[in-house]
Amino acid sequence: MDLTLRLNARLQPIHQFQFEDVIHTLLTKKGIGETSGGGVAQDPEGETTYCEIEIHLDDTKPNNIIQLLEILSKTGIPKGSTLWSADPEFNIEVGTLEGLAYYFNNTELPYSIYETCDVNYALEQMEKAIEGIGKLYSYWKGRAYTALYFYGHSFFEMKQKIEAFNATYPLCQKSRIEQIA
Repeated sequence: MDLTLRLNARLQPIHQFQFEDVIHTLLTKKGIGETSGGGVAQDPEGETTYCEIEIHLDDTKPNNIIQLLEILSKTGIPKGSTLWSADPEFNIEVGTLEGLAYYFNNTELPYSIYETCDVNYALEQMEKAIEGIGKLYSYWKGRAYTALYFYGHSFFEMKQKIEAFNATYPLCQKSRIEQIA
């Protein structure tokens, strides 16, 4: 049975591949199937909008579907993701994690802020703030914005923890936070 996992996740291709590799390893370890490729969809500016992973199950025994769903649950799938096949009746929503996109403004701050502040320092502080609640899955650098994509159990809690740092670090001026899952 051939399935497609559409991840409601904003991952760079390298991070999508790492995700695919983890699922592949778990499927082959259980002897029920494998992944067979995938990719990312991007908007016109190059920001990822979703990812897909192609999955082949050796057969359609209900137990294999259950094992696949357990693998996906352990892997950390964002809400709004789906597992589907060519059979229009096979469409399962998967995912429990909520997503937070943090967008740094790349163009509207004084030049001195870009010279003296470090996005990596900001990332470290944000990761410390949400430790145990969520974690960074990927990032993206566009012309106008640099985005960090965090996924965790609660968008609200991640946002609340990040906002304390956000209010004090100059590079965070004119940033925005969006819920993405």
